[in-house]
Amino acid sequence: MEKKQKNEVILLGKKIKAIIVEKKLTVMNVAHDANLDATNLRKYLRGVQEMKVTTLIRIASALNVSTGELLDDLKSKKE
Repeated sequence: MEKKQKNEVILLGKKIKAIIVEKKLTVMNVAHDANLDATNLRKYLRGVQEMKVTTLIRIASALNVSTGELLDDLKSKKE
């Protein structure tokens, strides 16, 4: 994974984690609601594993937010 892409994966994980904390949810509950293994969700939150689009959609649904809200701040900027 190239460095810029890796940074975006880390930022996405941090954004999801922030929403979990803000909504006073638990990783276990979000994983359950998204039909994911909690261990995998933790990998996404740390940015060590890149997720599929379908996984992103399930996580957004579990958090009751849009996928756009999760991706909004991650838009690639031309350098």
